[in-house]
Formats: sequence, C-alpha cells, structure tokens
Amino acid sequence: MIPPELLNVADYGRAAGEALTPDVFDYYDGGALDEVTLRENVASWQQLKLYYRVMAGVGPRDLSTTVLGRRVSMPVLVAPTAFHKLACPEGEVAAARAAGRAGTAFCLSSLSTTAMEEVFAAASSPKWFQLYIYKDRGLTRELIARAEAAGAEAIVLTVDAPGWGNRERDARNGFGLPPGLTVANVAPVGKGDFPQVQGSGLAAYVRTHFESALSFDDLDWLCATSELPVVVKGVCRGDDARRSAEQGAAAVIVSNHGGRQLDTAPSTCHALPHVIDQVAGACEVLVDGGIRRGSDVLKALAMGARAVLVGRPVLWGLAVNGEEGALSVLEILRRELEEAMLLCGYAEAGQIDRSILSP
Repeated sequence: MIPPELLNVADYGRAAGEALTPDVFDYYDGGALDEVTLRENVASWQQLKLYYRVMAGVGPRDLSTTVLGRRVSMPVLVAPTAFHKLACPEGEVAAARAAGRAGTAFCLSSLSTTAMEEVFAAASSPKWFQLYIYKDRGLTRELIARAEAAGAEAIVLTVDAPGWGNRERDARNGFGLPPGLTVANVAPVGKGDFPQVQGSGLAAYVRTHFESALSFDDLDWLCATSELPVVVKGVCRGDDARRSAEQGAAAVIVSNHGGRQLDTAPSTCHALPHVIDQVAGACEVLVDGGIRRGSDVLKALAMGARAVLVGRPVLWGLAVNGEEGALSVLEILRRELEEAMLLCGYAEAGQIDRSILSP
C-alpha cells in the first residue's frame, strides 16, 4: 500500500533518497559538473506561467493522445533510464508493467539490467528500445535485430552522448554495478561489466564501447537498417531537429539527458519552442527533463509537444515500492494533468495550445 504522505513526485524523490544507498541515489539523481542544467530543467517549467481561462464549461477530461500512431491513455511516457535493478529486484520488468497498467508507452534503455526479451515479454504496447551505437557495429546491428524480434515498436537513438558527461557525484562514489548485475543486453558477448577503474566505472565503460564520432550518417544507417520508426533523442537545436526529420526520423525528443551531459545546456523548456517552430510538423516532437507536475505536462503540450517522457520519477517510484510505486508516480501525474486541464479550461489534451501561455 502506498503511504498516504507520498502526495507528489517530489515526495517520492525524498523517499527514494532514504530507501537507496547514497551512491545509487546520487547516480539516479545527479547531473554533470555544477548541475546547473539539472536544476534549471525543473525550475524552467515551474517559472512558466499559465494564463488560465474561466467559465469554459469543462466537463470530463480526455487525456488520451497518439504517439507514432499508437493510442496512449495520457501524454506521459516512461523514458529510457538505466540499471533499474539498483532500485528494486524486478527492475525493468516492474517499470514496464507499471507503464502497461497506466496505459502508456515504455522505452527500455540499452543499459538495462534485464535482457530486452524478458522485459518486452512483460510490457504492453507501445514499447520502444533505446539504442546507443557501439563501436562494434555488428553488435549494434544485433541489438536492433533482437529488439525487433522481441516486439519493440520503435528504436530511440540517443544522440547527446558521444562522450559521457562529467558526473562528479559518480566519480566521488566510484559508481559501479554490484556483483550479480550487468549490462544485460550485451553480457552474452562479454560487454556487460564495467572496467575496474578509479572513479566512475560507467564513464569508463562508455569511453571503451560507445561510438564517439556519431554523425547524421549514423542516423541514415539506422533508418536503413531497421524497418521500425526511428526516434532521435537528445536534440536541443531546431536545425538539428529539422535535419533529423528530413533524414527519416519519425519523431525527435528534446532532451539534455536529464542535465547529465553538457552542463549549462538550455533547459528543455527553453529549447522546446525553437524545435517546434523549426520542425514545423515534419515529425512528432516529444520532450523530457524536469517534468515533475501535471501542470508541467500541460505547458509542454501548450508549446506543441505531442507528449512528455519522465525518467527519474519512475526510478523513485521503483525504489519506494517497486511496480506499485512506479504506477503511483504515473497516476499522480495523470491526476495533476487532469486537474490542470480543468482549471485552464480544456476538455481534451489535443485542444491545449500556446494561447494558455500568454494573456
């Protein structure tokens, strides 16, 4: 049973801090360098004002939308995040089941602690696979083929991590995976363990295995390799987003990797309208980073995003109460969005537009 004092996402964050060991909480919670972007991701949504309408005659609200042609019950999706078994024993399976029960999309990280076949067997549609391109292109191709065979419905290419952001909390803690946990999707080929180094083992793993010279040629290669829709995750510029659409991306995700890569990059709230304007409907635009309230979701939709993705809140829910905790976090955001729509005068998520952001 969910404790009654856990009323919002921030409550779950605090409770997760008590439930997790300090090194794991810091890994989930931390950002790059001075964590400026990490903080501004949250603050920018909070500072954006809603010029609400009154006497709009709003009755029951319809929060549903479509993403990549698939219906979801609300415009809140589960973002790809790594190493869920650090939060709870069932790990990614628990998160996937929570997303299914909430009627929304789930995206599995390449860096999962459970093999994709097991996770996707437990997941409901829509279910996506997030891809890092390895230096070993044959291994990357194998990951794509396995994801397709396991039932993935889209490939989400992360493009903001050609190198690993300097996450000082992880370096101080010497972050690594405990015995018994691996990068499960590549463990069978001997690439599931972190190098033994001083500092962050994850950062060393990325330097060893991930492609650093990532380019738009890699997007072309992926679109040619997979028949699934390709989503480009990690853009903050309108011109990059537009080019991604022109080269075959079905959607882009405005993201700065949760403030974990380039510190002082713009918050996603600030980057989103520029991307929306430049893409001009050529592909769907999603956004993550700092979404902590249902009103944040409404603001993102008002700017033109199709949906938002949440990462840390789901991890916090897993840490507090496994699948039930993750589901509770999603349902909190649903209830808050429904309330915000009522107070702003909207009956349907599809009606929300930029007019609510100006008097």
